[in-house]
Amino acid sequence: MANDKTEKATPKKKEDARKKGQVARSQDVNGAAILLASILALNAFGPKIMEQCKLAMVQVIDLMKTPQVVDQKGIGELFMLVGQHIMLAALPVMAICLVAGFLSSAAQVGLKPMPGAMKPEFKKINPVSGFKNLFNPQHFAVETVKNIMKTVAVGAIAAMAVFPKLDEFAALVGTPPQDIVPEIASLVMTIATRAAMAYLFIAALDFAWQKHKHEKSLKMDKEELKQEFKQQELPAEIKSQQRRRAMEMSRSRMMDSVPTADVIVTNPTHFAVALKYESGSSAPIVVAKGVDNLAHKIREAAKDAGVMIVPDPPLARTLYANVEIGRQIPEDLFHAVAQLLAYVYRVAGLRSAAA
Repeated sequence: MANDKTEKATPKKKEDARKKGQVARSQDVNGAAILLASILALNAFGPKIMEQCKLAMVQVIDLMKTPQVVDQKGIGELFMLVGQHIMLAALPVMAICLVAGFLSSAAQVGLKPMPGAMKPEFKKINPVSGFKNLFNPQHFAVETVKNIMKTVAVGAIAAMAVFPKLDEFAALVGTPPQDIVPEIASLVMTIATRAAMAYLFIAALDFAWQKHKHEKSLKMDKEELKQEFKQQELPAEIKSQQRRRAMEMSRSRMMDSVPTADVIVTNPTHFAVALKYESGSSAPIVVAKGVDNLAHKIREAAKDAGVMIVPDPPLARTLYANVEIGRQIPEDLFHAVAQLLAYVYRVAGLRSAAA
């Protein structure tokens, strides 16, 4: 049970979780780092950006003096000219933000690759699971507090920066644009810098929370610790043999369950999932599943036992990705599986009547 998991995760469990892409990470740290880097980049490259924008405007106005040139080059080329200047101006800022994002991610999770994080998982793109996670009470409360903190921080910073200068702004009425723009730009950069520092503080708190939550999720019970220590004491060859034997026994038990299934859902060639529904049970159970060669063996065993095979690629992929062997199907798949079983039972009834 979850309450029995009172022991800290061992280095091995942490490493295994890391290989699967399960690490403590805060998106707010990335956001704060990129925001701060963009402000510093704008401070450094702001004059150059203004020069590029001025140059683009001058060239466009120069072309507008001679409409026939615009006709010859086309409106598309005119937009390309403006876009080229804007891209040249924004490129250094974009590069600095990219580097900041990479460094902030590396600072949180390290540079060691995580192959498991790159493996596609249907669970991650399942909208039902995503909706449940989004409105999880604990997750919702934490996100609400963070958003309130961000709003209050930015609002307070803006107020403290603007209110003391209201009299100065009033005195700027009638000032030429070329004189007032630097004042406004300076104020905006001041507010943005202070907001970025506040955001960085909030991000640090969020990272501490994510780390705490991650370590809590990896906690182990005493039995898990004993089993891991036993495994570490065994030679690598014996561990490999044990794993292979356990997989063979598990696969054998699974294949023995195929003839008892009610239906085999297929992809039709890559995936195969065997479903069984017992009277009184709240939902059908996945008794076997496999991909490629194992899926072929499941289909062959089903044919020998007379179990109906029904192609349904989306359902087969979803069941294979989201439901473990021996587990009931999730609630969001009840309707699809119920329709499938109704079809199977109807066909079976017709065959019995014909016989």
